[in-house]
Amino acid sequence: MTLRRLRLVNPHNLSEAPLTAARPEEGGTMKVAFATHDLHHVDAHFASARTFMLFEVSADHHTLLEAVQFDSVSDEDGVHAAEDGEDRLSAKIEALDGVALLFVRAIGGPAAARVVRRMVHPIKLSEPEPISQVISRVQAMMKGSLPPWLRKVMQRVDAGPARFVDEEKPA
Repeated sequence: MTLRRLRLVNPHNLSEAPLTAARPEEGGTMKVAFATHDLHHVDAHFASARTFMLFEVSADHHTLLEAVQFDSVSDEDGVHAAEDGEDRLSAKIEALDGVALLFVRAIGGPAAARVVRRMVHPIKLSEPEPISQVISRVQAMMKGSLPPWLRKVMQRVDAGPARFVDEEKPA
């Protein structure tokens, strides 16, 4: 499967700054992905989404980082391998590198398990919603007292690669 990444470029600052991994109460940000067909709403099943819109979100601001587009998607029938044996989910899961939250209309159990193993928290929405409204809800949570599930996600974001450090002490 081929994917295409579309990014906005700031002509005044061509260096790409990494995402900060601080918790929201420290003014940090997190990377949030949205499964979409129309680029404006969370209106797609994970497997059938032609685009993931990736945003950097803080309590007060949000920035579009990129749109990741996929040339080959699964139907919503649960079959994720093309006739040629290509695994259509792997490219989507790889595209979520560094993402903390993923908003989708639906996601199958096996796909959700693979997403969670990548340390991404999938969130299913019961109805299509504008991406801007979902971002506003995330920001409201970041400004207030964090719900336990978001606190856990932010702790993982804050830990970064250090979460894999062996804490065994020498004898």
